[in-house]
Amino acid sequence: MSRLNPEKLSVEFRDGVTTTDPIIPRRYTLTHSDITAELFLTIGLTYAYDKTNAMRDEVLGEWFKAMNRYFYYVYLHVDGPGAIAIRNYIFRRELPLALEAIRYGDREFFSAHPELNYAPIIVYFISTNSEFNRVENWGTFSDYDIEGPNLS
Repeated sequence: MSRLNPEKLSVEFRDGVTTTDPIIPRRYTLTHSDITAELFLTIGLTYAYDKTNAMRDEVLGEWFKAMNRYFYYVYLHVDGPGAIAIRNYIFRRELPLALEAIRYGDREFFSAHPELNYAPIIVYFISTNSEFNRVENWGTFSDYDIEGPNLS
């Protein structure tokens, strides 16, 4: 079941990026408001560091190609203000929502490149603490498509 409320998602495409191209470089910065529960997705050639803050609770992602296969890399900074274990827990709890927001917010891109729905999502939990510094496979964007399976 979807957790994303599309009415709470704002999407901005920066210079050099359209709703369908390029694949690489295409970088995503997802931030949020704790007060309004709104999500803000910025898609550009570079990350939107101007949208981030000292909490470092944004979700950064980009497309990568190796051996003729696409991958989507996600970077989460687990270290930061507050207890690392709590930040790790919150990132894990909220990551499905973040991936739904990215998939939905860039849905025209996924329609133009349907093979990317099945690219592995590799998540880097970045921490100086070895217990929380991990790399994990979180499925594919087809797992986070709130509009249903892609039949193209």
